[in-house]
Amino acid sequence: MRLRIVSPLVVAVDADGVTAIRAEDDSGGFGILPGHADFVTTLAVSVVSWAGADGKRRHCAVRGGVLTVRGGQAVTVATREAIVSDDLATLHDTVLKTFETDRETQRAENVESTRLQLAAIRQIMRHLRPGGAGMPGASA
Repeated sequence: MRLRIVSPLVVAVDADGVTAIRAEDDSGGFGILPGHADFVTTLAVSVVSWAGADGKRRHCAVRGGVLTVRGGQAVTVATREAIVSDDLATLHDTVLKTFETDRETQRAENVESTRLQLAAIRQIMRHLRPGGAGMPGASA
């Protein structure tokens, strides 16, 4: 099989002769072998691992993404960020924790942004109501 892991900035992995792939989506871990049925799934923040023809295992931390299997021979992962390493422990302990922390920070920022947008909409609605502040005929 051929495995490609790509981000907007770089092709992190372009490996031919891959004999097995292991990945994780929201339902849990799964494996892909040559001849796998066409398949699309959304990956969690996780590590994608694969074995080459030489039997050596390699790993790539991904910040979520989409995994696609086509024709049982082509597997592509499109992700926001990918970090390749042969040391699974390092990827798991440092990179994934960083990805998770970044994701939680982004969620908090999204909540705050939504809160500000709703406050602005409420303020606009107060001014648009008949007799609301700033409207003709409104009492001051």
